[in-house]
Amino acid sequence: MTPFYDIQIDGLDNQAFDLSQFKDKVVLIVNVASECGLTPQYAGLQSLFDKYKDKGFMVLGVPCNQFGQQEPGSNEAIAQFCTTKFNVTFPMTTKIDVNGDNRHPLYQFLIEDGDDIEWNFAKFLVNKNGYVAQRFSARLDPLSDEVIHEIEHLL
Repeated sequence: MTPFYDIQIDGLDNQAFDLSQFKDKVVLIVNVASECGLTPQYAGLQSLFDKYKDKGFMVLGVPCNQFGQQEPGSNEAIAQFCTTKFNVTFPMTTKIDVNGDNRHPLYQFLIEDGDDIEWNFAKFLVNKNGYVAQRFSARLDPLSDEVIHEIEHLL
């Protein structure tokens, strides 16, 4: 079994979030921020989740405050923002570091020997077996043909 499913992380409710619930699912993992110019991507992420969730697809939002301090709020504030502004229903984790000495194990796994995360809304597509299948730029719209094609290919 891939180590992806064993990574420990908490949800926005500060309760342990079990990544093993994603076994046999395709997962788009995105480091998110509420005060970023790319924040409107939440709408596209929710649209993808709504369209493909019944086919074995998940989105996992991972708040991060490392880029321009654009996610300064508490877990409660992040949850409130996401539900009121974008009607987010996909799961979200607690705020973590995605780069640097305190990089969370989730991002140690996602990046492995690759480059650091460049900005908010960088995207990683994990296949049904728990391996990184594709990395997408932060600026790439989640509803782009490239992202949709890869999701549909993996489903």
